[in-house]
Amino acid sequence: MAKEADIYPKDVSLYFLPVETRVPLKFGPETLTHVTCARVCMKVEDTKGRVAEGWGETPLSVQWVWPSSISYEERHTALKDFSIKLAEAWADFRTSGHPIEIGHAFQQSQLPKLLEEFNQQRKNSEPMPWLAALVCCSLFDIALHDGYGMLHQIYVYDTYNSEFMNVDLSYFITPSEEADISFEGRYPADFLVYPRPNLMPAWHLVGGKDLIDESGLDGTEPDDGYPVLLPDWIQRDGLKCLKVKLRGDDDKWDYERLVKVGNIAIENDVHWLTADFNCTVTDPAYVNDILDRLVVEHPRIYGMMLYVEQPFPYDLEKNQIDVHSVSARKPLFMDESAHDWHLIKLGRKLGWTGVALKTCKTQTGALLSLCWAKAHGMTLMVQDLTNPMFAQIPHLLLAAHAGTIMGVETNSMQFYPEASLPEAEVHPGVYQRRNGMVDLSTIQGPGFGYRVGEIERNLPEPVVSFKTS
Repeated sequence: MAKEADIYPKDVSLYFLPVETRVPLKFGPETLTHVTCARVCMKVEDTKGRVAEGWGETPLSVQWVWPSSISYEERHTALKDFSIKLAEAWADFRTSGHPIEIGHAFQQSQLPKLLEEFNQQRKNSEPMPWLAALVCCSLFDIALHDGYGMLHQIYVYDTYNSEFMNVDLSYFITPSEEADISFEGRYPADFLVYPRPNLMPAWHLVGGKDLIDESGLDGTEPDDGYPVLLPDWIQRDGLKCLKVKLRGDDDKWDYERLVKVGNIAIENDVHWLTADFNCTVTDPAYVNDILDRLVVEHPRIYGMMLYVEQPFPYDLEKNQIDVHSVSARKPLFMDESAHDWHLIKLGRKLGWTGVALKTCKTQTGALLSLCWAKAHGMTLMVQDLTNPMFAQIPHLLLAAHAGTIMGVETNSMQFYPEASLPEAEVHPGVYQRRNGMVDLSTIQGPGFGYRVGEIERNLPEPVVSFKTS
């Protein structure tokens, strides 16, 4: 079982980096104007006593992970408090192995218990959902993968195979009963794209509050040298793919928004659109009616619609809606619902045809979900959590190795372009979109290829540091 390459997590230092948006970003019924990015440095040790540092980061995107009527600050504080609890738990976690094995073990044995304890301590408050717990856990899991690569001085995507892993995929995931599939003797590398492409089409997010034409200007817009109107973004960045955020509870607004954005896309030589309803729809007829009207009245815009993203409530087990009628019209991608491969399996039965992966649900979980979905013929996409700074790099690498339906969503340069300036000095193509593409060619070296030593970012003092003997 054990290999010389095995590691275990050791010391953990957690940082909170506040980021303000330049323009508001609408998530369903809520609006994001600032976010805390949680960053961790994790030391790992191998069987020979060698030590290395790995880094992980994710935005604690309150509105996305925990839609609720309780106050933003209560949820925001809970996410930070739970991240601190996780930092201590990871420092004390003495399971060794490959990062996928350790990450899986933590998510199975520790995370549910820690979340239950945390929610009990909060007593009469609304319980934190599992998606929020996963996002808080993701930075530690990402740091573990990075640390493994740093210790062995190898690109981490070159370790997802039998040479480095102790067990194959059948240890983690099980195929659908009716599928003639086996995961025995197969590893994540068997489902990943090698060599990775270094140029990928970039999806631009058209948020619910984004200005799409001059009629919306009121003089309060930022004057900071970055575009404000959608056509200006398209022209400056050479965009070919637009993701349109919709409301899901106002079919007139949603239809008109799709038509307006679609016409702007056609005028500016954009090729592809997708619609994101953000979990607010409860009846497939709502989506079907919009698509059916679009195909009759605006067939070109309908044809540009590459897929539809997560219209229905993200708690799939509580909301087992048959969605075959939607996916008969357009590919239908799970996002918030796709916590893990078990839920993807359920989603496939209900009629979902694709999966939007996110590193903020852990690198380990994203890889296992990817393998399960690909083996069962589902289409993949990698979606953004408006990832700045370090969070952007594993995000883009997952998309590059996944073999997505079309590039990657990347929008931190729209909502907080200045947040990543130190990282952009080393990785300019990672934090800007040119000719409709992001350029990953500077991501090189061991781990996730962050090139930490070259990035001149002044970090605050850690919120907590846990050191183990």
